[in-house]
Amino acid sequence: MIVRRASRAINIGNVTVGGGSPIVVQSMTKTDTRNITATVDQIKKLADCGCEIARVAVPDNEAAKALITIKKNSPIPVIADIHFDYRLALASLEANVDGLRLNPGNIQDKDSYKSR
Repeated sequence: MIVRRASRAINIGNVTVGGGSPIVVQSMTKTDTRNITATVDQIKKLADCGCEIARVAVPDNEAAKALITIKKNSPIPVIADIHFDYRLALASLEANVDGLRLNPGNIQDKDSYKSR
């Protein structure tokens, strides 16, 4: 029998992750996030296949701005996947994403986000 490690539950949109909740299916789009139509279409296809959370790459400000429309049209919670620039995380939060995946190991100027 596989024993899951203990964790606390958090909500990502209307989906509970962790704690004693069931395992959640998530996937990442492989579209260019700046292409809103393609990204929303892919998220809808993922949801139709049982995906419960979608991650989207946010490589630049144009992609961060696209999140506003993507989020409004997504049937499932959207997580912004950020690398290299903490400012894209802030822009994604302003777009009202459901979650943020920030890889601080890829951010070169660590002093810029330590005290925030």
